[in-house]
Amino acid sequence: MVDKVRFVFTEINPELSALSMLPYLPLIFTYKNRFISVSGLLNTGSSVNVLLYEIGLSLGAVWEGQRLSVPLGGNLARFEARALVLMANVEQFLTVELAFAWTRDRNVPLILGYMNFFLAFDVCFYRSELALEINPKIV
Repeated sequence: MVDKVRFVFTEINPELSALSMLPYLPLIFTYKNRFISVSGLLNTGSSVNVLLYEIGLSLGAVWEGQRLSVPLGGNLARFEARALVLMANVEQFLTVELAFAWTRDRNVPLILGYMNFFLAFDVCFYRSELALEINPKIV
């Protein structure tokens, strides 16, 4: 197994070039025998992982079936969120379980935060190189 993998930042707005380069990470989510390729924003300031409503639906999750409510803060505080656990693959690393606050906000990006993405992976940011390195934590 590979120890770490390097990714380049993603350009969000070509008109702003380097000013719009953000640390997005490609991953594959699996839930109930469905999978989807997504890209999540690595956010060291986020307490939780946040999942966009449509991604949960496309994986076959049922909003009413998720009973555990998750309070969100900041600009997401006004939206209801429920806990949803997905299996996630990053590159060739072993599959990990990631817990999300699945929100009904349709404009939020997929956010990878402290609970529990940064508990499963170590990440090193190289902003001057517009890159990051990631490796799974050894448990």
